[in-house]
Amino acid sequence: MRINQFKSTSTSNKKKKRVGRGAGSGFGKTAGRGNKGQKSRSGVSIKGFEGGQMPLYRRLPKRGFNNYFSKKIQSINFNQILNIIKKHNLKPNEIKENYFFEKKILNKSKGSLKLLNVGELTSAINIEVSFASKKAIEKVKKLGGSIILTKKN
Repeated sequence: MRINQFKSTSTSNKKKKRVGRGAGSGFGKTAGRGNKGQKSRSGVSIKGFEGGQMPLYRRLPKRGFNNYFSKKIQSINFNQILNIIKKHNLKPNEIKENYFFEKKILNKSKGSLKLLNVGELTSAINIEVSFASKKAIEKVKKLGGSIILTKKN
């Protein structure tokens, strides 16, 4: 079978409505827009216009504020790290932030990682993250591990 032997569907061969092409076409003179007025002219869009009534988008109160300069930071804790080590057979010596993003364990678009002091750490780990809390750094160093911070606060 060749491409010229395919039958086309009825919707794909539909002809464009040609307005303003004489009275016999059924869409001549006013081109189906009625007589006069703003909506009969070209280049007019009245989105959100409610006939003079205060539009809904102006009646509702403005709320909130988006800070464009805020840092996107997602938190990770010792419990999560231990679960990831077990699940993905990781060596506790080679835990890097990029690994979590490459293996799609965590989403990179939600921001860089901050290690928090939540949960128990049983063995020493060497970890590389963007940020860490002071207590988390103390806990890792107390067990003989090391923490490398890639970004400074």
